[in-house]
Amino acid sequence: MDPFSAEGELVNIHTAFIQGQYQAVLDDFDASDFSASNKLPIQILRYRSQVSLGQNAEVISAISDADAKRTPDLAAVKLFATYLKSPSDSLVAQAESLAAAAGDANLTVQLLVGTILACAGKQEQALALLSKHQGSLDAVALIVQIHLSQNRTDLAIKEARSARGFAQDALLVNLAESWIGLRQGGENYQKAYYVFEELAGAPSSSSATSLVSQAVTELHLGRVEEAETALGQALTLEPGNSAAIANKLVLDTIAGKDTTELYSKLQSVDKEHELLVDLAAKREAFQAATAKYNPKFEP
Repeated sequence: MDPFSAEGELVNIHTAFIQGQYQAVLDDFDASDFSASNKLPIQILRYRSQVSLGQNAEVISAISDADAKRTPDLAAVKLFATYLKSPSDSLVAQAESLAAAAGDANLTVQLLVGTILACAGKQEQALALLSKHQGSLDAVALIVQIHLSQNRTDLAIKEARSARGFAQDALLVNLAESWIGLRQGGENYQKAYYVFEELAGAPSSSSATSLVSQAVTELHLGRVEEAETALGQALTLEPGNSAAIANKLVLDTIAGKDTTELYSKLQSVDKEHELLVDLAAKREAFQAATAKYNPKFEP
């Protein structure tokens, strides 16, 4: 059973989390207001919010090795924060071991280890782990994202459609369908825009995440000035938001502006960001190609 379902007392704090209101999760919800049985899920959401805000070191230091050993949820969070701080093959191996030991019924392990595996290029392993979920929309959303990263829009659509069957108008389903719409293009850009703009425009749901999503749809719709405004608002809320910085870099490149400062800022915030990794790979491929045509002069 999904602990964050609409029927449970965690619905509001979970909604804040999936809307990207990570600071609100940390500031606006007192654990003492919830039942003792929900103490751990609340703590996990708080740790995940810190990770989303780039506070990986704080999360790592807050979870002792002894607590991680006793509680798979805490082990998954500590491993997740450690991997995002400094990815390595040994951490991926630890994630695989944790999945084998506690992945059958533990949602936190499924979500966070699944994310690690997907980031490490082991999408099929991630999907196999996530398929063990019991009605979790968080797992559905992550499965959709993985399918989209594989360019399997058909499977993403199938997953979202299945979730719509049991979740009706759940926010995560609306978001998943909007991500799919961005991949499909055409009139789906406008449909996705309505979802993201509604979230970004309301004080109760606005966040850097929703503003970046709105900006991306604005770009696809050819509304460059509106996209720039939304990204500016996102960076005002979270100056270190890597997604906002990356998309601003793309926008400024399109506009012919100097992006040196933004490039450096993104490197300092997230040196492993997929945009930087992709640019480095393309630069290396270009240099390899041009090397074949270097002029050679005989003495």
